[in-house]
Amino acid sequence: MFMIRANTNQKWLPLYEALASEVRLKMIEWLAERPMNVKELAEAAGISSAITTMHVRKLEKAGIIQTTIVRKQRGTHKICVLAEHTIEIVLPSMKAEERKVREVSIPVGHYSEFEVHPTCGLATVNRLIGQFDDPRYFVEPERMNAGIVWLGKGFLEYKIPNYLLPNQHPVELEIALEISSEAPGVNENWPSDISFSLNGTDIGVWTSPGDFGDKHGRYTPAWWGESINQYGLLKVIRILADGSYIDGQRMSDVGLDIIGLDRNQWTFRIAVKDDAENIGGLTLFGKGFGNYDQDILFRVHYEGPPRVT
Repeated sequence: MFMIRANTNQKWLPLYEALASEVRLKMIEWLAERPMNVKELAEAAGISSAITTMHVRKLEKAGIIQTTIVRKQRGTHKICVLAEHTIEIVLPSMKAEERKVREVSIPVGHYSEFEVHPTCGLATVNRLIGQFDDPRYFVEPERMNAGIVWLGKGFLEYKIPNYLLPNQHPVELEIALEISSEAPGVNENWPSDISFSLNGTDIGVWTSPGDFGDKHGRYTPAWWGESINQYGLLKVIRILADGSYIDGQRMSDVGLDIIGLDRNQWTFRIAVKDDAENIGGLTLFGKGFGNYDQDILFRVHYEGPPRVT
């Protein structure tokens, strides 16, 4: 189950606009029961297909639904499904304002250790690095500029600098990344058990539903082939005092006091392990690829005096 975590930033206006409609709220309820095409939604709402398409576009822009074009019964149909199951709105509060945040963005090609097995590869926004399914290119210096990295099995490990002072105490660590499975070609029904660890401690496993290629990624370069993974899902991992969560769903009891945030650098590993039930690979989308145009984002919320600069 996935979650949108919104706040009062103006970038969330499309979400609030999408929810400000009785018709669109009904559509969300219907799609929670089963996927529907535009014609079925129009008939259920008692409105024209053109007006229904407008409502669908607003819901899609807000990230609430996803649409795919499928061929059946000698025609094409735009199938709508819910992309998210939970929406959390975080309002400003005095407690939140007392906290400070340190943020670091790590490009997907800046891994420090790796083990990869085909299908695998990496690319910059301009070209493929090396050849498909050749792990030797994962040590190519140009990997630092990669905007997408994928592997069928194995792990990628990243080093994150810790800029907190001794009298600054972390109260939450947040990791945001765009990720999917890695199927040969694309396959939206290709589950993969992707595990996450920090400083050598497993914090949890998330099962990616598939490898998405039904439409071109919003930021994916035009030269990128249509038969290759186009975009992933934006996942937010939060480690609090009482445990670790992904999109608000509890993954484990591993909390901040267990993972050792007092060291000068942290080690974050993303893996598809040999003993996973679903070995479906993983794909990381960074800047210039996918739907979110961001690298792996680390935010540490802390209490204590600010750093003097």
